[in-house]
Amino acid sequence: MQERVGAVTLKGTPLTVLGTPVQVGEQAPEVTLATGMTTSARLLADSAGKIRLVSVVPSIDTGICDAQTRRMNEEAARLGEQVVVLTVSADLPMAQSRWCGAAGVERVRMLSDHKEMAFGQAYGTWVKELRLNQRAIFIIDAQDTVRYAEYVPEIAQHPDYDGALQALQALL
Repeated sequence: MQERVGAVTLKGTPLTVLGTPVQVGEQAPEVTLATGMTTSARLLADSAGKIRLVSVVPSIDTGICDAQTRRMNEEAARLGEQVVVLTVSADLPMAQSRWCGAAGVERVRMLSDHKEMAFGQAYGTWVKELRLNQRAIFIIDAQDTVRYAEYVPEIAQHPDYDGALQALQALL
Protein backbone atom coordinates (compact mmCIF):
# COMPACT_ATOMS: atom_id res chain seq x y z
CA MET A 1 0.00 0.00 0.00
CA GLN A 2 1.33 3.43 -0.92
CA GLU A 3 2.40 5.67 1.97
CA ARG A 4 2.39 9.43 1.39
CA VAL A 5 4.33 11.04 4.25
CA GLY A 6 3.20 14.62 4.88
CA ALA A 7 0.23 14.38 2.46
CA VAL A 8 -2.00 15.91 5.13
CA THR A 9 -1.45 17.95 8.27
CA LEU A 10 -3.30 18.36 11.53
CA LYS A 11 -2.83 21.91 12.79
CA GLY A 12 0.46 22.03 10.88
CA THR A 13 1.81 18.63 12.01
CA PRO A 14 2.55 16.40 8.98
CA LEU A 15 0.83 13.01 8.89
CA THR A 16 1.04 9.96 6.62
CA VAL A 17 -1.80 9.01 4.29
CA LEU A 18 -2.16 5.43 3.08
CA GLY A 19 -3.55 4.41 -0.30
CA THR A 20 -3.36 5.85 -3.78
CA PRO A 21 -5.46 8.96 -4.46
CA VAL A 22 -8.14 8.55 -7.11
CA GLN A 23 -7.92 10.82 -10.13
CA VAL A 24 -10.62 12.60 -12.11
CA GLY A 25 -11.54 10.45 -15.09
CA GLU A 26 -10.80 7.13 -13.37
CA GLN A 27 -13.38 4.51 -12.53
CA ALA A 28 -14.32 4.89 -8.87
CA PRO A 29 -13.31 1.93 -6.72
CA GLU A 30 -16.13 -0.15 -5.26
CA VAL A 31 -15.92 -0.70 -1.52
CA THR A 32 -18.20 -2.20 1.10
CA LEU A 33 -18.81 -0.10 4.21
CA ALA A 34 -20.85 -0.59 7.36
CA THR A 35 -24.24 1.06 7.76
CA GLY A 36 -25.04 -0.64 11.06
CA MET A 37 -23.42 -3.14 13.38
CA THR A 38 -24.65 -6.06 11.26
CA THR A 39 -25.42 -4.42 7.92
CA SER A 40 -23.26 -3.13 5.11
CA ALA A 41 -23.59 -1.24 1.85
CA ARG A 42 -21.66 -1.14 -1.40
CA LEU A 43 -20.64 2.43 -2.18
CA LEU A 44 -21.42 2.29 -5.90
CA ALA A 45 -23.74 -0.66 -6.49
CA ASP A 46 -26.27 0.46 -3.88
CA SER A 47 -26.67 3.79 -5.68
CA ALA A 48 -26.24 2.56 -9.25
CA GLY A 49 -27.38 4.96 -11.94
CA LYS A 50 -27.17 7.97 -9.61
CA ILE A 51 -24.65 10.77 -9.27
CA ARG A 52 -22.86 10.47 -5.91
CA LEU A 53 -21.51 13.25 -3.78
CA VAL A 54 -19.16 11.51 -1.33
CA SER A 55 -18.22 13.69 1.62
CA VAL A 56 -15.38 12.23 3.69
CA VAL A 57 -14.83 13.39 7.26
CA PRO A 58 -12.32 12.26 9.90
CA SER A 59 -14.81 12.05 12.79
CA ILE A 60 -18.42 13.18 12.87
CA ASP A 61 -18.09 14.40 16.47
CA THR A 62 -15.73 17.27 15.64
CA GLY A 63 -16.71 20.82 14.71
CA ILE A 64 -15.66 20.95 11.06
CA CYS A 65 -16.91 17.42 10.35
CA ASP A 66 -20.22 18.32 11.98
CA ALA A 67 -20.50 21.49 9.89
CA GLN A 68 -19.49 19.68 6.68
CA THR A 69 -22.09 16.97 7.16
CA ARG A 70 -24.83 19.45 8.06
CA ARG A 71 -23.96 21.42 4.89
CA MET A 72 -24.17 18.26 2.78
CA ASN A 73 -27.57 17.48 4.33
CA GLU A 74 -28.81 20.94 3.32
CA GLU A 75 -27.44 20.53 -0.20
CA ALA A 76 -29.02 17.07 -0.52
CA ALA A 77 -32.44 18.69 -0.11
CA ARG A 78 -31.78 20.85 -3.19
CA LEU A 79 -30.09 18.33 -5.47
CA GLY A 80 -33.01 16.13 -6.45
CA GLU A 81 -33.56 12.41 -6.84
CA GLN A 82 -30.74 11.74 -9.30
CA VAL A 83 -28.09 12.61 -6.66
CA VAL A 84 -27.17 10.54 -3.61
CA VAL A 85 -25.22 12.26 -0.85
CA LEU A 86 -23.00 9.97 1.22
CA THR A 87 -20.78 10.75 4.19
CA VAL A 88 -17.91 8.39 4.96
CA SER A 89 -16.08 8.39 8.29
CA ALA A 90 -14.23 5.88 10.44
CA ASP A 91 -16.74 6.40 13.25
CA LEU A 92 -18.69 3.39 14.49
CA PRO A 93 -22.10 3.06 12.81
CA MET A 94 -23.88 3.53 16.15
CA ALA A 95 -22.01 6.82 16.70
CA GLN A 96 -23.01 7.97 13.21
CA SER A 97 -26.66 7.09 13.90
CA ARG A 98 -26.61 8.85 17.27
CA TRP A 99 -25.10 11.98 15.71
CA CYS A 100 -27.62 12.03 12.85
CA GLY A 101 -30.52 11.74 15.30
CA ALA A 102 -29.19 14.55 17.50
CA ALA A 103 -28.38 16.78 14.50
CA GLY A 104 -31.60 16.11 12.58
CA VAL A 105 -29.62 14.92 9.56
CA GLU A 106 -31.92 12.77 7.42
CA ARG A 107 -30.86 13.24 3.80
CA VAL A 108 -27.23 12.13 3.99
CA ARG A 109 -26.49 8.41 4.03
CA MET A 110 -23.80 7.64 6.59
CA LEU A 111 -21.24 4.92 5.82
CA SER A 112 -18.66 3.65 8.30
CA ASP A 113 -15.10 2.78 7.28
CA HIS A 114 -14.29 1.68 10.83
CA LYS A 115 -14.06 -2.05 10.32
CA GLU A 116 -11.51 -2.45 7.52
CA MET A 117 -10.62 1.08 6.37
CA ALA A 118 -11.53 -0.20 2.89
CA PHE A 119 -12.58 3.23 1.66
CA GLY A 120 -9.42 4.83 3.03
CA GLN A 121 -7.27 2.27 1.24
CA ALA A 122 -9.15 2.42 -2.08
CA TYR A 123 -9.49 6.23 -2.22
CA GLY A 124 -6.18 7.16 -0.58
CA THR A 125 -7.65 8.87 2.48
CA TRP A 126 -6.46 6.66 5.38
CA VAL A 127 -4.50 8.80 7.87
CA LYS A 128 -2.13 6.23 9.32
CA GLU A 129 -1.33 7.88 12.64
CA LEU A 130 -4.98 8.55 13.52
CA ARG A 131 -6.75 5.60 11.83
CA LEU A 132 -9.21 8.12 10.41
CA ASN A 133 -9.92 9.36 6.90
CA GLN A 134 -8.50 12.54 5.40
CA ARG A 135 -11.16 15.16 4.74
CA ALA A 136 -12.16 14.92 1.06
CA ILE A 137 -15.02 15.30 -1.38
CA PHE A 138 -15.62 13.18 -4.47
CA ILE A 139 -18.23 13.49 -7.20
CA ILE A 140 -18.87 10.20 -8.98
CA ASP A 141 -21.14 10.15 -12.03
CA ALA A 142 -23.89 7.64 -12.84
CA GLN A 143 -21.37 5.53 -14.81
CA ASP A 144 -19.05 5.28 -11.74
CA THR A 145 -16.43 7.69 -13.10
CA VAL A 146 -14.74 10.15 -10.73
CA ARG A 147 -15.62 13.67 -11.94
CA TYR A 148 -14.26 15.67 -8.98
CA ALA A 149 -11.74 14.85 -6.26
CA GLU A 150 -10.58 17.16 -3.50
CA TYR A 151 -8.18 16.00 -0.80
CA VAL A 152 -8.11 18.70 1.85
CA PRO A 153 -4.44 19.17 2.84
CA GLU A 154 -5.16 20.35 6.43
CA ILE A 155 -7.57 18.26 8.51
CA ALA A 156 -8.72 21.37 10.40
CA GLN A 157 -9.91 23.11 7.20
CA HIS A 158 -13.21 22.98 5.33
CA PRO A 159 -13.29 21.58 1.79
CA ASP A 160 -14.14 23.72 -1.23
CA TYR A 161 -17.92 23.25 -1.05
CA ASP A 162 -18.60 25.61 -3.96
CA GLY A 163 -16.10 23.83 -6.24
CA ALA A 164 -17.61 20.44 -5.49
CA LEU A 165 -21.16 21.68 -6.00
CA GLN A 166 -20.24 23.34 -9.31
CA ALA A 167 -18.74 20.07 -10.53
CA LEU A 168 -21.89 18.25 -9.48
CA GLN A 169 -24.19 20.81 -11.14
CA ALA A 170 -22.31 20.29 -14.41
CA LEU A 171 -23.50 16.68 -14.39
CA LEU A 172 -27.18 17.49 -13.89
